[in-house]
Parts: sequence; structure tokens; C-alpha cells
Amino acid sequence: MADSHDYIPPKVWSWDKPSGGTFSNINRPVAGPTHEKVLPVGRHPLQLYSQGTPNGVKVTILLEELLAAGYSGAEYDAWLIRIGEGEQFGSGFVEINPNSKIPALLDRSGPKPVRVFESGSILLYLAEKFGAFLPKDVAARAETLNWLFWQMGSAPYLGGGFGHFYAYAPTKIEYAIDRFAMEVKRQLDVLDRRLADSEYLAGDDYTIADIAVFPWYGGLVKGWQYGAAEFLSVQDYKNVQRWADMLFARPAVRRGRMVNRTNGELSGQLRERHDASDFDTATQDKVEGAPT
Repeated sequence: MADSHDYIPPKVWSWDKPSGGTFSNINRPVAGPTHEKVLPVGRHPLQLYSQGTPNGVKVTILLEELLAAGYSGAEYDAWLIRIGEGEQFGSGFVEINPNSKIPALLDRSGPKPVRVFESGSILLYLAEKFGAFLPKDVAARAETLNWLFWQMGSAPYLGGGFGHFYAYAPTKIEYAIDRFAMEVKRQLDVLDRRLADSEYLAGDDYTIADIAVFPWYGGLVKGWQYGAAEFLSVQDYKNVQRWADMLFARPAVRRGRMVNRTNGELSGQLRERHDASDFDTATQDKVEGAPT
């Protein structure tokens, strides 16, 4: 790979060498499946195919919150899709999400299965399906959707921008890291100013806006993302810290963070979830400690 100061883009780009970096083995400039694979189907109405990344965690937090609130129809099977191994390019997954990104949801509760992809779309679909975590008042609903879509538009600068160049790129490029660090700090300031005046992002009530933003920006200020807490001086965003601590204290949030997780403490990894009892019996520490 040429030094960034020496690189001159060609008139027409072509894919003639690996891109480098952490995800070079799965990056490609075309869509569609790379292999045939039928997805498993469990016994619950909702089938989730995902991994415990921030986008995946949004959905499992909401599902756990719905169950905690008494919506039994939100029971779900969560199947692990290992994105680092390219499982999102299997034919069954591509049928649900042609964009080959987790999470993807199949709702089998009606006469015809409904596919839902893109994490924001899944949050909105489930909130409307169960009439929960999305206000009915017009103004409050609009404010919730404002922040939901703010997250969808902002997080690529945090993940694909800052996170990539700070943690995953094959070389450290000062311009790229500075550019995206500046933007991420601006975004944190947007949140901090909002949360100085509001308990939750959309107002007085906990909504899908909070659920969408927490795994990305709450995770960032709690030191869970990219090892960048000190670099970004996240302790300065005191209102975001207060809000993140409040959400992390919720049992459903803690459970949601465990589902489809493949890193961290083994006791915090529930790689597949098919029943509420799995949190007590099927975490990875118990799976690996089970007799063969």
C-alpha cells in the first residue's frame, strides 16, 4: 500500500489488491451471496440474525425491554452471524438483507413472514408493532424520530470513520484520525447539550431513540469502543455520562448487551439466545466449562 502522501488515484478505480486492515478478508465491491447457506429457524415468532456489535445490540436491547414490559409476543431466537467470517454473505442471510449487514429480523408471527433490515428500521418496526417505546403524541413522536435518525446518520462517522482509522486501518493516517475525531467530539457535544436539558434524548420518556444511540455513544463514553476514551476525553461529556450510566443500570439493557456477543468476559457472552433462562444457563463461561 502506497504512503498516503504519495498516492495518486487512478482515473478509474479497480479492485486489484487486498484493501488491508482488520476487515480486508470480507471487504468487496459487489453485493450478493458468496455461498449457499440456509438460516436456522427457532420456535419463536421473531428470528434475529445478528452479532453483538453496536448495531446488533440496539435490537436485542429493545427486545429485552419489550419482554420486561410484558410483551410476550416479543419472544425471539437470536442466531449468531459471525461477520468477521463472512457469514452475512450466505444465501439465506442475503435473502433477508440484500445489503449483507447485521442485524436482520424475520417476523414469522403473521400468515406471511416479514423481513426487516437496517437497525433503525427494525427498532421502528418493533416499536410500532407493540406500541411501546415510541410516543403516540405527534410532537413527542417526531422528537423521538429526530434522534433515531440522527443516530443513523451520525454513527457512520464514529464507526466507519473514526473507529476505522483509529483502530482498524493498516496505517495511522493523521489527517483521517484528526478529521473524524473532530466530528465525533462535535457529535458528543450535540448529545451533551441535549442531555443537559432533557433526561432522555426525546424528553421525559425512555424511547427507541435512547436505545439506538446508547450502544454507539454510551459505549464510547464508557470506554467500550475502540480503546479511545482517553484520546477523546470522554469524561468531559458529563451529561452523556449521566445518561449512559442511567441506561446501563437497566436490567434489560445489560441483558441485551450480552446477546450474540463474542468478545469480553465469557460470563457476558450469550452467543445465541432462545429462552430467557439462557442468561443463567448458556453464557459462554458455562458452555466452555460444561463437561464433554
